[in-house]
Amino acid sequence: MRYRKYPFIAGFLFIPVVLYVVFVIWPYLQTFGYSLTDWSGQSQTMHFVGLENYTTLFRDHVFLQALQHNVLLLVFLPLVTILLALFFAFMLNVGGRGGTTGVRGVHGSAFYKVVFFFPQVLSVAILVVLFQAVYRSDGSGLLNGILIKLHLEDPNAPIEWLNSPNLVMWCLLGVQIWAGVGFYLVLFSAAMQSVPKDIYEAALLDGAGRLQTFYKVTLPLLWDSVQTAWVYLAIAAMDFFVLASVLTPGSSFGGGPDYHGEVMATYLMRNFLTFGKSGYACAMGVVILFLTLILSAIALRLSRRDRIEY
Repeated sequence: MRYRKYPFIAGFLFIPVVLYVVFVIWPYLQTFGYSLTDWSGQSQTMHFVGLENYTTLFRDHVFLQALQHNVLLLVFLPLVTILLALFFAFMLNVGGRGGTTGVRGVHGSAFYKVVFFFPQVLSVAILVVLFQAVYRSDGSGLLNGILIKLHLEDPNAPIEWLNSPNLVMWCLLGVQIWAGVGFYLVLFSAAMQSVPKDIYEAALLDGAGRLQTFYKVTLPLLWDSVQTAWVYLAIAAMDFFVLASVLTPGSSFGGGPDYHGEVMATYLMRNFLTFGKSGYACAMGVVILFLTLILSAIALRLSRRDRIEY
């Protein structure tokens, strides 16, 4: 019987594995092959150039600038999003005291959960239109209008949020954090609700404050969820195509003022569809793939710790 189960398992695995190889692995291999050519994307004629695209890539100041922006996003997007989501999830689940169980969320926590999750139900198109209105560079923009009403800004010289080289990436980062905190709040809330209330009650009886409870009880028990969130947000930071291509000004796929809103994904698409440098764009795609895999492996390795059972 032990040997009969292997053909049965292989029969079920054969079709999914074939589909995965055809639609996932093979396109990756094709992309790597195209990255070694001068393919224009418009014809099947191409010439082998070896590693020339890769050597050119790391001398390209626009790509290096885009890489710096992705690194900035990689540092701040997971860090700020996870910290905010953890704080709000803690307050909405165990931040209050009293009640029949001794531990509960703050007053109105059910309503706050809906409010925080609301950005997740908005499509990307609505999100873009919304923040185009927020970041408008005249007095009718929401952000500039508030600053003018508070007399913190000159009405005759409003801030051009998305046209300012020093502000554009931070504006994009703010949009992504606003849109993503609600999802990870729900993720952490689900993990937090599975923790027995007795653990929190014991900590309170021992005189632990909210800060001690968070660092000594909540964070260690939610570490697996935090690790997962960090990897997902790192992948999002290495992509970041939609917001950067639509919200930032530029001739095609955004880019911002003097490429200060450029990320690797927007520069890749511009080379692929606008400049006709498809082989060069494929080289960028290969670099982004390996950077994402390496960073995900590093994040998983650095955040690895012993599992706490309860």
